[in-house]
Amino acid sequence: MSRLPRISGKKLVAALAKAGFATVRTKGSHFYLRHQDGRATVVPVHGGETLGPGLLSQILRDCELSPEDLRRLL
Repeated sequence: MSRLPRISGKKLVAALAKAGFATVRTKGSHFYLRHQDGRATVVPVHGGETLGPGLLSQILRDCELSPEDLRRLL
């Protein structure tokens, strides 16, 4: 498995938007994203903080994306 990129929540939301995910709602600093085929996830956007590797891998698992797919979207 390749290493995950260090990325902020804001950049991840933008990358997932390119993959077809739309922001359904926000609650505080958490963005709820959903794809038309039913995949969904929550991305925390806390200023310029980078997401931890465990959280990022869980979000990618929820979205059914690989780290290589994420790199292409960035």
